[in-house]
Amino acid sequence: MPDTKYTADEMMTIAAARMIRNGASCFVGIGLPSAAANLARLTHAPDTVLIYESGCIGTKPTVLPLSIGDGELSETADAVVSIPEIFAYWLQGGRIDLGFLGAAQIDRFANINTTVIGDYYKPSVRLPGAGGAPEIAASSKEVLITLRQNKRAFIEKLDFVTSGGYFTGGDSRAKMKLPGKGPTAVITDLGIMTPDETTKELTLTSLHPGVTVEKVIESTGWALKVAPKLANTEPPTEIELRVLRDLNERTARAHAGQA
Repeated sequence: MPDTKYTADEMMTIAAARMIRNGASCFVGIGLPSAAANLARLTHAPDTVLIYESGCIGTKPTVLPLSIGDGELSETADAVVSIPEIFAYWLQGGRIDLGFLGAAQIDRFANINTTVIGDYYKPSVRLPGAGGAPEIAASSKEVLITLRQNKRAFIEKLDFVTSGGYFTGGDSRAKMKLPGKGPTAVITDLGIMTPDETTKELTLTSLHPGVTVEKVIESTGWALKVAPKLANTEPPTEIELRVLRDLNERTARAHAGQA
């Protein structure tokens, strides 16, 4: 990225936050999804209901949680219910508008891996695992995915399929009769990709400021499709940057105090 007043990670987080509609029920993963979801809540989407896997509903954390078990989530929630209720009543019951996930690896059909890098039985890296991600990917009305883009993450064939996107493309997801629509966007530090209407293959549809098409292609482990008319992501506003940085600074101070 060229020398700018914001970082690539800040652009990614802000671009992801903008996709959250006010009033939506949003099932949030830890990490980048949590940062984006809470930024949306603190800016344009104050009525968004943030739901975490631990059973926290309508949580309004003042700092970003370290995990789904972070006490900040339950202390600031409207309600805390059991994990079976979160999954059976809320998620499987079709009450989640938006699932927001991160990933270690992703393929051209938005299938994601959060389990292992390398052979499953002798991996080079063992990741946190599935958690509720497979069910979020299957049952949320739509899904957003955010991760940093490079050839180690955007790969031709996943080492392990943890959560299904569009599986082998085309109508393969529809044939499985999963209740959710599937991923509607993948937001990275370089741009935004959306699935082709027919093939469901991820297609570059928007470039972040200062990023070239060549850079995105070089950072992708397959022959990336590019939309004929590319959009340009709007740069962060002063308010978006201020709120995000304040959130990150409060989080850093709070977690340093816990160390």
